[in-house]
Amino acid sequence: MDDGSLHCQDIRLTAYRQGPLLARVDAQLRPSRVTAILGPNGAGKSTLLAALCGTQSPRQGQVLWDGAPLAQLPAAQRARRMAVMHQDTQLAFAFTVQEVVEMGRYPHRQHPAPDEAAIVQHCMQATGVAGLAQRALASLSGGERARVQLARALAQIPPEGQAQSGSRWLLLDEPTAALDLQHQHHAMALVRERSSCDGLGVIVVLHDLNLALRYADEVLLLPGQGEAALLGPVHAVLTLPTIARVWRIHGEMQTARDGTPQFIAGAHCAQLPGMDAPVALGAV
Repeated sequence: MDDGSLHCQDIRLTAYRQGPLLARVDAQLRPSRVTAILGPNGAGKSTLLAALCGTQSPRQGQVLWDGAPLAQLPAAQRARRMAVMHQDTQLAFAFTVQEVVEMGRYPHRQHPAPDEAAIVQHCMQATGVAGLAQRALASLSGGERARVQLARALAQIPPEGQAQSGSRWLLLDEPTAALDLQHQHHAMALVRERSSCDGLGVIVVLHDLNLALRYADEVLLLPGQGEAALLGPVHAVLTLPTIARVWRIHGEMQTARDGTPQFIAGAHCAQLPGMDAPVALGAV
């Protein structure tokens, strides 16, 4: 019996059909955990997320869901168990915040929950946008729009007791990029809670190593240059030698007050591609 995993089966990723190889991925992602996809710019993170949600086919290989090819699962059926938040979703009409969050319930319109309005309201409150409900989405800041889109995605995936049988997934492409520090941590804590308490599988593309160290259960690392991806527990993958090799930056691990490891980058010089001379990187 399948465990509800998303299995990247011998996938080869390219930015476009005949482009150079970005990454090779053979990994099994399981529900009830937060998996962070990490890697340098251009390593194929967003391309992999597109393959995992079925909007883009890899050059080679396939994604299996519940042991069956994802490509063979009708889009409407996928949408009832999988929600995706892209980096920046543009809407052509002047929808309000509440209307955008309500769009997350569209896949369930034929079998609505008895508390549809309550689901929408709860997701807006959880992401801190309930007070913006009647504002036009276009009038909001980038960070506010990101929180609205997170609310929409959360509304799309019902709690375990209301869902169809099978695993449920939330796929997020850089959800914290437009958020301030407080909302970054709030968003990551929120999706981690849904994962641990409700069995939701969360796959999130991140650039911040410390967010991954604090909130992820495992890391799928795309090193770039067509190298094979690495999947494992977050602390086993994000080691100092691996960080130095992949991101060309040295530093040290320190322990926060709550016991969470934090990566502290040290000052050094690195020669970056396309630069005539090294650039100094200060402590961050």
